[in-house]
Amino acid sequence: MLNHEEIAEIREHLELSQNPLFFFDNDVDGLASFLLLARGFKKGKGVAIKTGELDKSYLRKVEELSPDYIFILDKPLVSREFIDETRKKNISIVWIDHHDIVQNHEGTYYYNPAVKKRGIEPVTYLAYQITKNDLWLAMAGCVSDHYFPEFASKFAEDYPELLEKNFKTAFQILYEAEIGKIARILDFALKDKTSSVLKVIRFLLKVTSPNEISIDNPIFSRFEQIDKKYQALIEKAKKHVGEKFIFFQYAGDLSLSSNIANEMSYRFPGRTIVVAYIKSNRANISIRGKKAREITLKAISGLNNAVGGGHEEATGAKIDVADLPEFKRRIEELVN
Repeated sequence: MLNHEEIAEIREHLELSQNPLFFFDNDVDGLASFLLLARGFKKGKGVAIKTGELDKSYLRKVEELSPDYIFILDKPLVSREFIDETRKKNISIVWIDHHDIVQNHEGTYYYNPAVKKRGIEPVTYLAYQITKNDLWLAMAGCVSDHYFPEFASKFAEDYPELLEKNFKTAFQILYEAEIGKIARILDFALKDKTSSVLKVIRFLLKVTSPNEISIDNPIFSRFEQIDKKYQALIEKAKKHVGEKFIFFQYAGDLSLSSNIANEMSYRFPGRTIVVAYIKSNRANISIRGKKAREITLKAISGLNNAVGGGHEEATGAKIDVADLPEFKRRIEELVN
């Protein structure tokens, strides 16, 4: 977690900023982090990062919105060109992350407890340390990133209709509790075109209660639309359950590999889960299970155009579809 000095520094940056621009990872942890800070300090615009790296293509948003501060949330990779071009405009960069990835952070105010071995809390948790507002957003962001926060008991007292006190794990909350459903609604809301995501952000900046999320509104309608396809994919994935290993691949118009891998790891614990989404000649792969990062890095070693990494038990990879059989063979060998 952040220490008192770091919290004070970040708050000072937020207070000094007149027109902050938040770039956040395109998941619920990133979204909730942005909402906590923007709602807490009542200012700022948000842009979801839909690529693996915050690169020079996002400089057009900097030109368009003319911020005096940029806050980067829940993103471990930022191109040197993005940082250098932003600094030329005399824009301060505050970068808050929780991934244990080494990169050159020169030219930024960088805050990451994970690299200092002070915890693995998601960025939502760090944002809540800074603002202490919107407990429901903090809870949704944490459980979506598989983290069970110590304030869960307080949340259960404040929102008994959204969380029962007997839930003990983040996955249990995510798939069995109402606040978990809200987190999944927010997640699916991000899986849309940019103009629709902007409408979602504007709506979420104004809501006064989490109960406004799971009722008849555009966000909930989008959730129902995607969830129907998602549940069908889950049923197909269940047909591939092995004793130690689950390998499921699919194609289509929606990339849901991470969501499917997460739920399958909850429904079928103790197994290594591999879910591959095929698009054109590339496979986007989500891996879950014990030593997932070690297994992922070994499985992609030497494959052309292969990249991968992530947390200890939750990783991602991108490989050529032609290499998928060899990737699967390696994973099975490593698991066994």
